[in-house]
Amino acid sequence: MKEDIGGVSVEMEGAGLVEQGGDRVGRVDKVGYVRKVIVKKRKPYRRVRKPVPKVPKVLQELFVSCKETFKGPGTVPSQQDVQKLCHILDNMKPEDVGLSKNLQFFKPENIVKENPRVTYTTIYKCANFSLCIFFLPAKGVIPLHNHPGMTVFSKLLLGQMHIKSYDWVNPEVSHNLLQQPSQLRLAKLKANNVFTAPCDTSVLYPKTGGNIHEFTAITPCAVLDVIGPPYSKDDGRDCSYYRDHPYAAFP
Repeated sequence: MKEDIGGVSVEMEGAGLVEQGGDRVGRVDKVGYVRKVIVKKRKPYRRVRKPVPKVPKVLQELFVSCKETFKGPGTVPSQQDVQKLCHILDNMKPEDVGLSKNLQFFKPENIVKENPRVTYTTIYKCANFSLCIFFLPAKGVIPLHNHPGMTVFSKLLLGQMHIKSYDWVNPEVSHNLLQQPSQLRLAKLKANNVFTAPCDTSVLYPKTGGNIHEFTAITPCAVLDVIGPPYSKDDGRDCSYYRDHPYAAFP
């Protein structure tokens, strides 16, 4: 088929498409659209593993010893286990838990003038025991509180603090002495001393050793507490707070 276009003779065969250069591609009956697929090349990413921080040997020993010592609610560690745990804690240093006296928090000039806030961090916790560190700024106070059914090891890592502790007097004796039904209960003073780090570990038991105690920081302090079993409101081990009054104040 020939057709004159502007004086130029053009020969057309069917309705084929022709690429540049005159080569026939093929016959087309319908006009369609060509979808362009763009394939992005993946960048050669490499998986880099983060280094696992190395746990200090003494902290690992403490963890293993706690697993062996605390058998669960309703149990009290044996004297042999208590001595072993105390030995580990007595040899612990602030650096074993990532602390240093050179940190800003522990410097003498770091004095909180109003409402010093006590904070804490949990290292580990399970149904049988917990490991946590309490941070008390100067003049910070953890009020008088109890540890129902618990055995607690307290290790002062840094600072100087005053510790006051009590044990309950036999309920029958307490009732007879107070001679009145009330929320008051008689307790005997167990400790009322100032401790300076480094010092020996203190231990309290469910019914002895100063189960009710109060911490008052003289300088910024860090205290490592090993508690077994840990507080649990659902299991009847909620924390209660108290105020102490001298016995002479009551007629």
